[in-house]
Amino acid sequence: MTWYRTLEEFAEKLSGMIWGPAMVAAMLFVGIWFTFRASGIQFLHFGTCLRCTVGSLLHGKKEKGSGGITKFQALSAALAGTMGTGNIVGVATALSMGGAGAVFWMWFSALFGMMTKYAETLLAVRFRKKDSAGQWVGGAMEYIEDGLGKRWLAGVFGVCCVFASLGMGNMTQANAIADAVQGIGAVSPWVTGVVLAAVLAMVIFGGLTRIASVTEKLIPALSVLYTLAALAVIVLHADRLPGVFAEIFKQAFSLSAAVGGAAGSGVRAAMRYGFSRGIFSNEAGLGSSGMVYAAAEDARPVEQGMWGIFEVFVDTVVVCTVTAAAILSSGVLTQGKTGAALTAAAFETVLGPVGSWFVSVSIVLFALASMLGWAYYGERGFCRLAGEKGAPLYRAVFLCAAAAGSAAKLELVWNLSEIFNGLMALPNLYAILCLSPVVVQETERWFGARPNRRKSKKY
Repeated sequence: MTWYRTLEEFAEKLSGMIWGPAMVAAMLFVGIWFTFRASGIQFLHFGTCLRCTVGSLLHGKKEKGSGGITKFQALSAALAGTMGTGNIVGVATALSMGGAGAVFWMWFSALFGMMTKYAETLLAVRFRKKDSAGQWVGGAMEYIEDGLGKRWLAGVFGVCCVFASLGMGNMTQANAIADAVQGIGAVSPWVTGVVLAAVLAMVIFGGLTRIASVTEKLIPALSVLYTLAALAVIVLHADRLPGVFAEIFKQAFSLSAAVGGAAGSGVRAAMRYGFSRGIFSNEAGLGSSGMVYAAAEDARPVEQGMWGIFEVFVDTVVVCTVTAAAILSSGVLTQGKTGAALTAAAFETVLGPVGSWFVSVSIVLFALASMLGWAYYGERGFCRLAGEKGAPLYRAVFLCAAAAGSAAKLELVWNLSEIFNGLMALPNLYAILCLSPVVVQETERWFGARPNRRKSKKY
């Protein structure tokens, strides 16, 4: 249909404009700004960050609240929202389109993206409040309205969040699941869609508590298993690692096109795909994961912000890196494959046919976890607009979108999703920049008070 094709072309152009160099530069600027304003804590105090996150888990401390979630459950739910197909398909696409140099720029964006995530998480907790059911709610919508006093802008964010959750957080993930399942067992996408909707219903109708409970079990186990499998590929090709890292740094600044089908010339393509896929994977700057961090009981702004830093570290610096290293060390980049097929080819060099099966199962579980995380984000956006009683309606729409997405052609959905993701980022970046004095004040206060923190439970 002519009108549909026209809409597709318009959405594609608009998406390209929104996610052009200006957006990437803005996200990098915000990350660099907070790095300097907060004295580079992701570098100078990374040890403190680890002690306040994974270290607190080793001490066995478990926070309990009236129906709330723990800090680790908040991390798991946040990682569920980010660790979707971007860690497997997105990284492979970045390599096939931008060459090995894309990995360097993915690292670069992640190192500063940690501070963007830190700022939005800190603010989400700083401006959180109790809802009518007595549960903590917070996030970009709360700090835009209560911190900036711009209720209308919070509403704009909420609308964009709802559409992004149904597109990028739902239909595209469901489609990836259907493709992976069809590759494993030749199952009809419609059958996959119905089963997927049923599984999602059992979780999301239990609210955030059930989502957090499921992701708490799924995400750590899946992340560890996937990382170990990727490390097996890397170790068995360990003799190539020096050359792999040399190629990453060489191509990151090369003026010529990289081997492997890089679209564009050298450094420009590496930067474009490294930045974009890194941001797509960890979502630093979108303001989404702050919603779930704010729901944690006994959350303190700076400490919860450090969980945000750790989230980006795990998602991009660890999981995305092992995927990239497995692909590059296995030598499959020159085979002309892209996406999931490229990652599967790397795993097959060590695991044989099981490698392809393992990648498909990983995509299914990562994408499912991502849908669970985004179901909560979209619900918060919808409830912001329609009230808390609108939650069941949103959940029903989310399930229908999941079933439809499994069998749909998603070119238009992808472009519309990227548009709404970008439109989410704009008010969020503006808000956290305006509220940067609050971030700096809270950070200085926490680090200045640390030696005396054992004497008082007050923040």
